[in-house]
Amino acid sequence: MNRNISVSDTSVPDNPALGTPDSFLNATGPVRFNMTNDYMFRAVLQTNNRVLRGLVCSLLRLSEEELISAEITNPILLGDSLDDKEFRLDIYVLLNNHTILNLEMQVLDRADWPDRSLLYLCRSFDQLEHGQKYREVRPVIHISFLDYTLFKDSPEFYATYKLINVKNHEIYSDNFTLSVVNLSRTDLATEEDKKYQIDHWAKLFKATTWEEIRMLASKNDSIREASNTIFLLSAEANIRKRCLDREEYYRDIRTYNKIIAEKDALIQELRTEIEKLKIK
Repeated sequence: MNRNISVSDTSVPDNPALGTPDSFLNATGPVRFNMTNDYMFRAVLQTNNRVLRGLVCSLLRLSEEELISAEITNPILLGDSLDDKEFRLDIYVLLNNHTILNLEMQVLDRADWPDRSLLYLCRSFDQLEHGQKYREVRPVIHISFLDYTLFKDSPEFYATYKLINVKNHEIYSDNFTLSVVNLSRTDLATEEDKKYQIDHWAKLFKATTWEEIRMLASKNDSIREASNTIFLLSAEANIRKRCLDREEYYRDIRTYNKIIAEKDALIQELRTEIEKLKIK
């Protein structure tokens, strides 16, 4: 990945043919690719910094004045072919030249997600160069958007985890934070979540019609920007192709997982029958 690419170089160029800033207002029917598609998620946030800032302010409960800068440090050339279908599309954002934020969209139900997200967070935390002091380490935050419930026995809409003392709950360090947004459980959003409209962002990500999107856009300027950016990017053939590639990848993984699950069930059934025969 070329880390020397600037975000402005990778944005969709101005194109009068694509319409006005509110082009999406005239769109009707289904949304072909919404932001649960991780390529569209990446493309929208990389293309429009105002959308990125709005989302970050909601998630971290910041005012616009508190967020001085939000810079994507791992931009990609939007529309170009990915090296392979397993190419990671998570986004690294440097906030106020101080905090490292990792954003990731994940729609595949992965049982190993707690371990995977911890690994990603640790990689971000391992950032010191030779000669730097430990006190120079930057805080890291990993926020994942999951389209499933991670912990079935204790579902939450927006959960945040830190290293704490298990006896008195004293925080060990503020420099290490994991958060999970459960896109499938906006009904569990707290009053604070709603105050910062995190539930509206989640609904935007999953919206399947332009009518839904227009309703959400009317309540939040950043979501309005995001809505129009989805519309403009959807008009780009190369962006649509990359989004379709990701859908095919999801489909292949789900098919593979289904086959494995069926085989595991069959093996377990055979083992049970063998044990019964042994008893006889």
